[in-house]
Amino acid sequence: MSEAPAGPTLTESTRIGVLGGTGDQGRGLARRFAMSGLPVTIGSRDADRARGIAAELGHGIDGASNAECATAADIVIAAVPWDGHAALLESLRAELVGKVLVDCVNPLGFDKQGAFVLDVPEGSAAQQAAQILPESTVIGAFHNVSAQLLLDENLSSVETDVLVLGDDRSATDLIQELVNRIPGMRGIYGGRLRNAAQVEALTANLISINRRYKAHAGIRITDV
Repeated sequence: MSEAPAGPTLTESTRIGVLGGTGDQGRGLARRFAMSGLPVTIGSRDADRARGIAAELGHGIDGASNAECATAADIVIAAVPWDGHAALLESLRAELVGKVLVDCVNPLGFDKQGAFVLDVPEGSAAQQAAQILPESTVIGAFHNVSAQLLLDENLSSVETDVLVLGDDRSATDLIQELVNRIPGMRGIYGGRLRNAAQVEALTANLISINRRYKAHAGIRITDV
């Protein structure tokens, strides 16, 4: 009997690509992964801007266009604004074939009362990504992580758990391992991709908590 093929693995040469890497969340994740020793490329619609931000971040981070970033990376993280989410992924469908795409986008709106959840016909941003990218493996993760903490140079660790959602267990295991590269973080399996909506929506509650308590709250899962 032949053995089942091995799932994707994380090594010191696994390149992480961050689409929308010039925004706060993208820059923060890129910085932390580079600090952990992984090669990182940040992408932007403007390659020159990406290279400039990469130089500011240091740690050997590269900058490129979003298409170049997606092509070069082994694991790709989508950290783009919700209103540009679908269009960007559609434009990179060919570059993302066969790759693991980690979606950390939260479909939120804002008004005078604060953050609120937007309706997504596909169910969630992660499910929208999976429909757009049928030849990629889409995983949801990093939805509830504070960009301010990721970027804080005075913090050596980011104390929070990260729910990892997906339909491919080898891919969710891979992204849990990626989460664990950042000191203080734990990657926790949070269910199949159909459960991503409530994780994305929880960010609206965390924003309210942070405004009320002047904090940068995250989540911790007990008894695991």
